[in-house]
Amino acid sequence: MLRSVTSSSPKWDARLWGALILLCGILFLDGLDVSMVGVALPSIQADLGLSTSELQWIVSAYVLGLGGVLLLGGRAADLLGRRRVLFGALAVFTLASLAGGLVDDPALLIAARFLKGVAAAFTVPAALSLITTTFTEGPSRNKALAIFNAFGASGFSFGLVFGGLLTSADWRLTFLLPVPVAAILLALIPRYIAKDRPSLVAKRHYDLPGAALLTAGMLLLVHALVETNVPEGIVAVALLAAFVGWERRAREPLVRLGILRSGPLVRANLGAMALFGAYVGFQFAVTLYLQGTLGWSALETALAFLPGGLLVALGAPRMGAVISRYGTAKPILASAVAFTAGYALFLPVDATPYWIAFLPSMLLIGAGFALGYGALNVQATAGVADHEQGLAAGLVQTSFQMGGAIVLAVVTAVVSSGYQTAIAVVLGVAALSIVLALVGVARPRTDEVLATG
Repeated sequence: MLRSVTSSSPKWDARLWGALILLCGILFLDGLDVSMVGVALPSIQADLGLSTSELQWIVSAYVLGLGGVLLLGGRAADLLGRRRVLFGALAVFTLASLAGGLVDDPALLIAARFLKGVAAAFTVPAALSLITTTFTEGPSRNKALAIFNAFGASGFSFGLVFGGLLTSADWRLTFLLPVPVAAILLALIPRYIAKDRPSLVAKRHYDLPGAALLTAGMLLLVHALVETNVPEGIVAVALLAAFVGWERRAREPLVRLGILRSGPLVRANLGAMALFGAYVGFQFAVTLYLQGTLGWSALETALAFLPGGLLVALGAPRMGAVISRYGTAKPILASAVAFTAGYALFLPVDATPYWIAFLPSMLLIGAGFALGYGALNVQATAGVADHEQGLAAGLVQTSFQMGGAIVLAVVTAVVSSGYQTAIAVVLGVAALSIVLALVGVARPRTDEVLATG
């Protein structure tokens, strides 16, 4: 492992910066991939003849793979070695990207998206836990996480532009572009990320039954919500209940349930569900509206979303200093208010004229992301022991994806009734996040700890 940055060693050397930028590249790649495919959805729908409910599986398959096994990915990073997990999963991600750009069958395309999600379920928490175990809690970690999140935001912003440009030529290029980026990152991992020892827990016991119950339960739950299948939902709940029962008895549990006794951690995970869930539903509905109803091109759609992404890219690097000064609760509350205001402005569902009807919404949503995403990640991992950082990182990333899957399923179900109904669902989720954020502001003592590190 790289040495930790402590108060006695405030300067970051070239190797440490190289490792940080490499890890940031993982999140950049994830943001790039998600936004490029999002812009290309109407073109994919037209080319492959998909219905709206079928089209959402291009998004949901990725979310199912990512959200379904993120906890396993985070725990695997802790138990098997973070560099080993990062390298292997990124190799799978690269191959799945290549396959997605070459296949013609919709089912195979969805399968490739699912496999990419599974791979990301291992790369993202491994990269995040490498950062949180390298940089000590406080200003150093806040700075590193702010840079990490800024790369993710930049990837999303660049992905919007690249997605629009590439889709104008061929939507398949949006699947192929991540291949060379991932290949470069793979080549650099041995140079900048030192080998780390697997946790001693791995030598004693690995909770495979718990992993199987949790993964199956989460996958089935998301599938049931997407398909509105009540019997599947009942089975999913039963599997998750069985997981909780097993974890209470397991000698070395996959998820130490005691970690959920932390109020800030639980609030961060619920806030993550609301933040990402509302945005995924919003982007899906608005992309179809702009290209399907208004007849905008993929590039015009990408440029319409771009101001929000640029605001995130510019604001995220400064969030480390903001969190160090104010803690996490206040930025999270400001984020929830900004999101809610942005969705409320778009509730009439009228994007013309753009400068008056859509741009203000995107600026507010961008501000919400800049304020909330990093603060939620910091709050979710603060105060967690090093050997459980992968678990904490996996929990919060799972919450982001599960929120996306749940809200997207509801939006897909109601969008046929009108785009305004879909936006109303998104607005309701954002309004609930304000209530949740107010609880954090009402408990300032925990926040003071996060601010002072």
